[in-house]
Amino acid sequence: MTETLPARTTSLPPKWNPAEVEGVLYRRWVDRGYFEADPASGEPPYCIVIPPPNVTGSLHLGHAMDHTLIDVLTRRRRMQGYDALWLPGMDHAGIATQSVVERRLAEAGEPGRRELGREEFVRRVWEWKAESGGSILGQMKRLGDGVDWTRERFTLDEGLSRAVQTVFKKMFDEGLIYRAERLVNWSPALQSAISDIEVDHKEVEGELVSMRYGDGEDSIVVATTRVETMLGDTAVAVHPDDERYTHLVGRTVRMPVTGRDIPVIADPYVDPEFGSGAVKITPAHDPNDFEMGRRHDLPMPTIMDESGVIANSGTPYDGMDRFAAREAIREQLRAEGRIVAEKRPYVHSVGHDSRTGVPIEPRLSLQWFVRVESLAKASGDAVRSGETKIHPPEMSSRFFDWVDNMHDWCISRQLWWGHRIPVWYGPGGETVCVGPDDEVPTGEGWRQDEDVLDTWFSSGLWPFSTLGWPDETPDLERYYPNSVLVTGYDILFFWVVRMMMFGTYAMGRSPFEHVYLHGLIRDEHGKKMSKSKGNVIDPLELIDAYGADALRFTIARGSNPGTDMSLSTEWVAGSRNFTTKLWNAVRFAEANGADPALPLPTEPTDADRWILGRLREVREQTDALLEDFQFAKATEGLYHFTWDELCDWYLELAKPQLDDPGTAEGTRAVLGHVFDALLRILHPIVPFVTEALWTSLTGGETVVTATWPGEDTGLPVDAAAVARVEALQKLITEVRRFRTEQGLPDRKSVAALLVGLETAGLARHERAVRFLTRLDPAGADFAPTATVEVALNGDTVHVELDTSGAIDVAAERARLGRDLAAAQKELEQAEKKLGNPKFTEKAPAQVVDGIRARREAAVAEIERVTARLEGLPAS
Repeated sequence: MTETLPARTTSLPPKWNPAEVEGVLYRRWVDRGYFEADPASGEPPYCIVIPPPNVTGSLHLGHAMDHTLIDVLTRRRRMQGYDALWLPGMDHAGIATQSVVERRLAEAGEPGRRELGREEFVRRVWEWKAESGGSILGQMKRLGDGVDWTRERFTLDEGLSRAVQTVFKKMFDEGLIYRAERLVNWSPALQSAISDIEVDHKEVEGELVSMRYGDGEDSIVVATTRVETMLGDTAVAVHPDDERYTHLVGRTVRMPVTGRDIPVIADPYVDPEFGSGAVKITPAHDPNDFEMGRRHDLPMPTIMDESGVIANSGTPYDGMDRFAAREAIREQLRAEGRIVAEKRPYVHSVGHDSRTGVPIEPRLSLQWFVRVESLAKASGDAVRSGETKIHPPEMSSRFFDWVDNMHDWCISRQLWWGHRIPVWYGPGGETVCVGPDDEVPTGEGWRQDEDVLDTWFSSGLWPFSTLGWPDETPDLERYYPNSVLVTGYDILFFWVVRMMMFGTYAMGRSPFEHVYLHGLIRDEHGKKMSKSKGNVIDPLELIDAYGADALRFTIARGSNPGTDMSLSTEWVAGSRNFTTKLWNAVRFAEANGADPALPLPTEPTDADRWILGRLREVREQTDALLEDFQFAKATEGLYHFTWDELCDWYLELAKPQLDDPGTAEGTRAVLGHVFDALLRILHPIVPFVTEALWTSLTGGETVVTATWPGEDTGLPVDAAAVARVEALQKLITEVRRFRTEQGLPDRKSVAALLVGLETAGLARHERAVRFLTRLDPAGADFAPTATVEVALNGDTVHVELDTSGAIDVAAERARLGRDLAAAQKELEQAEKKLGNPKFTEKAPAQVVDGIRARREAAVAEIERVTARLEGLPAS
């Protein structure tokens, strides 16, 4: 009869229940200080600062991806003996936070921002931040972020505010910060300038209206999608070589509605092939028109106020909303016979304020700017020289496209929540920039600039301001530059470049040794997630349902450098199955006495040599892939080793070894050694389940600070043992397939005779074959009714079975019928080629010999299957 293992016990619960365990484990990690960096440790430093989430935010899949990958890197480095610092913090998120508090005030029926006044409103925002802000920090703990909470920072805390004021003063004094009237992205809803990243460009159905300026031969037709901006026109432009308009260049044309005369100018920017070849120029409300206005010294009247209402146009439309004015002006032009053509709908791209959804207005405004040319060049040089390496390398070209073509950066925002610009204006027109240690001007008539700095200004200082700059702190000396930046490629231009500009400027070198850019997470169909599509997945719901490890494993398994990944609930459920498989495997090992403290056997079995060799290979592959930020490939390799090789094969091969006194002790050692190493390798990806399993298996305090498996992991690959195990796997698989085809129950044993094991090199594995295929030894009255033949390394193993009373004769006839048909087809194809003189005469001799061998093998197979069919009992 087939042997069965005796029941044993384990201290591990029958099931892995992450909801009951994850919170407890995380609090233990934090309380015991496992994540705290120690500059005095003498270990090599490794530092990553968190991409600071907004204080208003909650954990979304983008955060989950960032944080998972950073945690994989820092946990692994900590285990490798580095003084690993993952520094946490939050961004004050000027526009988002101010909007939240203003909305709360309105919902509560309280006075608005302007009624409260600046000081009281800012106090209310701090109050909200203390009570409700930063809920994402608790959600980070749910994910398992191994951050050093003792070093948590906030972009408006005292130290970072000092850094902001210091760098502003330095750049102001050196002429790198200036104030000027420039065209900016203006949000009428927020009544503030906003950055490019806060603008969403959407395709909308609008209209293209062609209208005639002037009369008779002096008239000219222009087209626009924004009729209301004609109130601010100060010229009509044509191409210098456009002969249609040569007679008009230098003259004026009278505008409808306003009655003003404006010049016709020539500029090579104009495309003579587009539309009429003439364009209206509104310098204060269009970026291209602004540049043309500067070249030609045109007036730049602003004809809208901060809320998008027509103002100062000198027309009856003053006081009218921009969109209402658009319709009214169009109707007036139609009534005057000035409209030449209308195209409706006209699909075109319109920028929208990403927070309010309201279309933005390009608007001429007095703002503060950073002169970026030298800063951008230094950032580009850092990448070109190799000081900073971008992963994947192909993203470097996009980086250069941006830094080599940057425009000066508008850093002022018309808000109250944020770093107020440290500039004071005196009663006599004086302008004084105040550093953190300077005296603020006092006296009658002095006032501070009303604007605050763009949030990206303070977050651009994040890699060094969080470490204590401008003071020369031990943390700054030890952890700058940061080892790695992990972030999405979508903010390469907006955040990464700004940090590199500030780092190279303030610190004299790039803030990062490596920049790893991951892709975006999309739904299972590759579509962008959005609330309107209803395909947004909440990571907290996934953690609730499947555990943090399952979400982390799914993210890591899909994270290829610079490439978007798809994610579905089903894939996270599949990762949960992986943690369950791992749990059950370690429970089995522990129940059977697996012990990492036992010495490895001096004479390991083939199965032992095979799994120990594969362990070493997997450790080496994982190390190489993670050093190259190949998270997906590393995780995929660990998945298949764990599930396919260790669980599906070695554990099965270990069962008969555990029942053999000669191999049991060695098998327990191998099981302990392999699971000890594997749990440590998997820990950075799935920290919770590995912590529970490793501490139970080894008795150690925590896997968080355990040593990363080194070069002595496993054994060198034994090619001969590997070949024998692969042959053994093939034999077992074929017998199992036969049993399945016959409908033999998994637990039903049948008598069998194994012939040819010795010549195939598998004589020592007969017990394993019988154990794993439910084959009993053949008795004296053994009468085979079926044969499975498996070709192994040039030899054939015959498994003769007595399936009387158990075999499904009809199924066996069907199986053999398929084998016979395949062999006959193979014979037919071989004879067709050998019967073709063109083939036999022109093909190389070894090819012809190969076809003859295939024919002979087919003939032999037909004879074997035919004989087997004839020997079957009648069904």
